[in-house]
Amino acid sequence: MDRRGLVFGVAAYGMWGLFPLYWPLLKPAGATEILAHRIMWSLVAVLLMLAAGRRWLRGLSWRRAGLLAAASVAITVNWGVQIYAVNTGRTLDAALGYFINPLISVVLGVVVFRERLRRWQWVSVALGAAAVVVLSAEHGRLPWIALALALAFGTYGLLKKFADTPSLESLAVETAVMFLPALGFALALEARGEAAFGHHGPWHVALLVGAGFVTVVPLLLFNGAAIRLPLSVTGLLMYLTPVLQFFIGLLVHHERMPADRWAGFLLVWTALVVLTVDGLRARRRGPVTERDHRTSPGFRTTLEQGTSKH
Repeated sequence: MDRRGLVFGVAAYGMWGLFPLYWPLLKPAGATEILAHRIMWSLVAVLLMLAAGRRWLRGLSWRRAGLLAAASVAITVNWGVQIYAVNTGRTLDAALGYFINPLISVVLGVVVFRERLRRWQWVSVALGAAAVVVLSAEHGRLPWIALALALAFGTYGLLKKFADTPSLESLAVETAVMFLPALGFALALEARGEAAFGHHGPWHVALLVGAGFVTVVPLLLFNGAAIRLPLSVTGLLMYLTPVLQFFIGLLVHHERMPADRWAGFLLVWTALVVLTVDGLRARRRGPVTERDHRTSPGFRTTLEQGTSKH
């Protein structure tokens, strides 16, 4: 195994997992203001990196542009909900969303591509559904933060799969699409005297600007890992992100973890173990056949979605 690729992969997923430690530093800015600055400064960061590497957008068809525009809406929802969750004391809900995401990918494979699942994949989906029921009973309502994160990111991964554009160039288009709305929102906050940016010292300004760079850097690290490591390894590394978020919510933010919430998480973790083991066994059986393409996409789709996280 390529050690450099492994270091890149651990660093990328580790940075994504540590995001819940970063967003609270941006207070008193609200979640929507943080989101606006994350979009704006991400575009600046990605354009600088494209220029440094002399990489430019080429061959961007109207179809790809439309898919990436839709993807930008999906990832904006994902980013916004995650920031809101962390800054309102619901980091555990955010972690749950990223744990659920692989199961959502499997369901999307069935709904969108009419794919057939193997028996153990159905078992994992059933366990995930049971977890949602248990957590709904605990909350008295659906765990909307977790479901919104998982559905938004699952949809984002699906659109990115159709667009088939390199991740850095893709992120440039996605942030460009949302740049003007983000800028307009930031200017409106400033006009109403409600903006935090520029009113809480240079360190706070630097942190808000840094939101764009901490978005792009792990993406570059992931790309370095993806070209050096087998897909199965990068797929397993992706679980590092929600694990870190879970422990930050539990041990750093000291969020409540009653027995019924533990039960819901244990069901999700069991579902992921079943899904992962089944996917690895399917990959070891030999060359991918046409039937494998129809019946085992969920695990592969999940692995492929690591190209532009959080």
